[in-house]
Amino acid sequence: MNSNVWIAGGGVICGIGNNLPECLEAFKRMEPGMAHMEYLHSVHRHTFPVVEVKASNATLAEWTGMPEHISRTALLSCVAAQEAWNSTGLGDISQYRVGFISANTVGGMDKTEDFFADYLQDTSKGHLNQVVHHECGAITELVADAMGIRHHISTISTACSSSANALMYGARLLKNNMVDVVIAGGTDALTRFTLNGFNTLMILDPAASRPFDDTRTGLNLGEGAGYVVLVSDALAAELPATRQPWCRLSGYANANDAYHQTASSPDGTGNFLAMQGALEMSGIKPEDIDYINLHGTGTQNNDAAEGAAIARLFAPEYPPVSSTKSFTGHTLGASGGIEAVFSAWSVKEGIIYPNANFHKQMKELPFAPVTKFTAGQELKHVMSNSFGFGGNCSSLVFSKNAQS
Repeated sequence: MNSNVWIAGGGVICGIGNNLPECLEAFKRMEPGMAHMEYLHSVHRHTFPVVEVKASNATLAEWTGMPEHISRTALLSCVAAQEAWNSTGLGDISQYRVGFISANTVGGMDKTEDFFADYLQDTSKGHLNQVVHHECGAITELVADAMGIRHHISTISTACSSSANALMYGARLLKNNMVDVVIAGGTDALTRFTLNGFNTLMILDPAASRPFDDTRTGLNLGEGAGYVVLVSDALAAELPATRQPWCRLSGYANANDAYHQTASSPDGTGNFLAMQGALEMSGIKPEDIDYINLHGTGTQNNDAAEGAAIARLFAPEYPPVSSTKSFTGHTLGASGGIEAVFSAWSVKEGIIYPNANFHKQMKELPFAPVTKFTAGQELKHVMSNSFGFGGNCSSLVFSKNAQS
């Protein structure tokens, strides 16, 4: 139960890159991905910028070998999960007991929306294959089948903390020797339902979002997928010399302040408890954290609550912080997985990511996010925050070596 959980590799696709190297280049060039909608058809196309993956379903299907007619959510998932597996050097996936723990919040809703547009006009129209994969678990099963994963398949759906919770669950599977290796993370595609829902909450920004900026007015929705490959001490020791683990998943915690269905408590109680719990599991102190990848959505409530929790836990000295959502947009159920890949890589390569569009420090906070990309830093411990609707708050800690 006390064995280490290692990050053996990772993969990501989002609106700033179709793989991890492309994403890193976007960060270096300070090129956020916000733009008008190209693939999502909405009356809000020119009202709200989004961060779409720059590839059609046909292209994604070609990359993955999956059929074009299935949900974009599954196609994105398969791209990132395959990249994650290939990055490890583990070889034939059938040689291992593999767990696939994948998060999402929209399932196959993109295809369901297309179905009903035709069906409501004429009940004899619409293809049923557009609705059979509507629920979230179907997306996970489609990708598991495509990759030949059979041993343990689970779907997590806890709003914006979904992917972070997938990593926690995967770590527990490893620690209990239920599998040899776990591909954990999440995926979500843009849908009209999601866009309209966030618009109803009045938390979409008609301009590029500005997380942790005093002038912030909301978030930009994004899409994508991100997965890390979790392995135990035994399997980490068998990795090729050229494919050593990126880092450890040394700590994690989930907390729920149950304050509101769509808002965090003003003082960030759940956020604080999640970060505190992750530190305790890691066996480190707040001052040991070298960088925090913020949840940082750009809404008034989220940034104030997360900021208050950080101020409470880390005062008087604050580590560098930034929100990569200022580049990728808020990818909902995928965000924790995408940001886990970025955070694990930041430990491996000493990277601190910039916070785009930041100009004015929040009046109520004693710290501000970093705005420049830096590499080659000595980062021993990096925290990644994912805070979801309903108060479901999760924090992860990635660490450089086996000793804290």
